[in-house]
Amino acid sequence: MKNLIKDIAPDIINTFKSQLRGRLILPSDADYDETRKVYNAMIDKKPGLFVICVDVADVIASVNFGRENNLLIAIRGGGHNGGGLGLCNDGLVIDLSGIKFIRVETSNNTVRVGGGNLWGEVDHATYPFGLAVPAGIISTTGVGGLTLGGGVGHLSRKYGLTIDNLLEADMVLADGSFLTVNAQQNTDLFWAIRGGGGNYGIVTSFKFQAHSVKNVIGGPTLWPVEKTEEIMEWYHEFLLNAPDELNGFIATMIIPGPPFPEQLHNKQFCGIVWCYVGDPIKFDKLFKPVRDLNPLFEHVGTMPYPSIQTLFDGLMPRGLQWYWRADFFKALGPEVRAQHLKFGSKIPTPLSQMHLYPISGAASRVGPKETPWAYRDSNYAGVIVGVDPDPKNADKITSWCKDYWDALHPYSAGGAYSNFMMEEGEDRIKASYKHNYQRLVSIKSTYDPKNLFRVNQNIRPKN
Repeated sequence: MKNLIKDIAPDIINTFKSQLRGRLILPSDADYDETRKVYNAMIDKKPGLFVICVDVADVIASVNFGRENNLLIAIRGGGHNGGGLGLCNDGLVIDLSGIKFIRVETSNNTVRVGGGNLWGEVDHATYPFGLAVPAGIISTTGVGGLTLGGGVGHLSRKYGLTIDNLLEADMVLADGSFLTVNAQQNTDLFWAIRGGGGNYGIVTSFKFQAHSVKNVIGGPTLWPVEKTEEIMEWYHEFLLNAPDELNGFIATMIIPGPPFPEQLHNKQFCGIVWCYVGDPIKFDKLFKPVRDLNPLFEHVGTMPYPSIQTLFDGLMPRGLQWYWRADFFKALGPEVRAQHLKFGSKIPTPLSQMHLYPISGAASRVGPKETPWAYRDSNYAGVIVGVDPDPKNADKITSWCKDYWDALHPYSAGGAYSNFMMEEGEDRIKASYKHNYQRLVSIKSTYDPKNLFRVNQNIRPKN
């Protein structure tokens, strides 16, 4: 039975506070309600205590305090987790947002990043050097959560997932100890954190391999939603045979408003968002088959890499209602395409949408046991999101999302990308790690046998 913060004597809390350089925030503090907000406004959890850590010593002190007082512990980086797993009710939230630093090492194109950094901050630091680390598609996403879950984004086909570019990490474990993991040190933990989530400890520093990326050619193409089946069938063959330099995720969506032209507003589309990192001279020839399909709208051009990473930030700000469901898919057969047309034609709110992110090219050429990420042969990581600013529409967006998922799931590969999951139970977690699950359990049992870090897509240790 976990303890509650209110059951802990004030002098114990004050002693803990004196050990910190960062801030300790209680429910009685004026900024408590603002502090407990996360990206998904559908999450309304009320922690008993926040610690806004500014260094590793704060993290160690917080882990020890939580363990010694039998508190439920959540770890928050960027706060983007769909299921709100960066928060917990009544317990302790170890917030890493004060641990921010970025060092670009040009001698070997590596980047050292703090556990509390956001991807937009990393892109800002690396761009002047003509470098980028493969990450997601929203710049306000936290480095930690995205990386530990895998990291799918615009550069996946060329340079792999984010975890494929992770070289090293510093961690605080459940017993309060600190260690470094890489290909030579603590190799079992290094394997586990490359897709196994926050189950194994708190990562305070990441070291990534960066790649030569300065400007990209990218942006969206749109077709009427009625063409969804035709476009998806073409897209599957085209992208699998395209060079790794070309990435494009396909979507069913509504255009909610600016910056898109007014004639597109509030209409439903099948869209593809492209990102090309190859030789610009070769682009027009490569892209000709796309243009031959006569998209209703094309806004594809040269831009700095950080610009494509921020393309959707304005449409998807913090504080919207979100509900997520996800699956991996190997193919986009006629049954799958038909369901995308059906549900893409009745999207409930302007911001709700479906995306299929390609897991091909470099991302597919990592062995299925080299990292916990078991679905290297899946071709697509699919996600359906119900999104709206109004809490009154929460049921509407959730029902559409669930119904869409129910219709597609029989044709899926069986599991889902953990960063796209809500709290869906142990069976879904097992399905998502597949043949790697038991190895993850074994490592969890070694490093966190009492499951101190369990507010996550939890891999329970052996009893």
